[in-house]
Amino acid sequence: MTESGDSDVIVVGGGPAGLSAGLFASKNGLETTVFDADGTWMHKAHLFNYLGVGSVGGSEFMATARQQVDDFGVDRRQGEEVTGIESTGDGFVVETADGSYDARYVVLATGANRDLAESLGCDFDGDVVDVGVDMETSVENAYATGAMVRPEEWQAAISVGDGAAAALNILSKERGEHFHDFDTPGDAEAVFGDLVDDE
Repeated sequence: MTESGDSDVIVVGGGPAGLSAGLFASKNGLETTVFDADGTWMHKAHLFNYLGVGSVGGSEFMATARQQVDDFGVDRRQGEEVTGIESTGDGFVVETADGSYDARYVVLATGANRDLAESLGCDFDGDVVDVGVDMETSVENAYATGAMVRPEEWQAAISVGDGAAAALNILSKERGEHFHDFDTPGDAEAVFGDLVDDE
């Protein structure tokens, strides 16, 4: 097994929660890796209830979301499944069949599959991973999001919010003060102008 690299944040799961966490973390300067095994329920969904989106197929939504995180510099490992996570005291080692990765923070976004959270030693509240409003688990610097922390609340909009909350709380912890990611039309022009120039 090879040592494959270091990140500030590793996100396990490439559904709405994981991609949202990856987007917010990477957009704001944290080296971010997302492991996306493509097990999301979104491929069976059609969104009519996602605020701001009139109607979109789940797979189309995911394609747009993946392109967005790629554009913001996330190292997205499509199809590379995480097999284990270990806390090292000053971070985490994430294992896959392809390598070993180090990170200071980990965000779990594996839907209703809570096996990695259990093996990491996260506390549970009944059947779900126990988190505070900041999405942090009982394991310091390990966050959990979406369906793994909410019984029967399997909504894309909720999961996206959980992922964003986890990333913003990591950014707040890193900076020692509350961090807000609030963009203006001028920011969008600068960002999208750069993206168009790069093409």
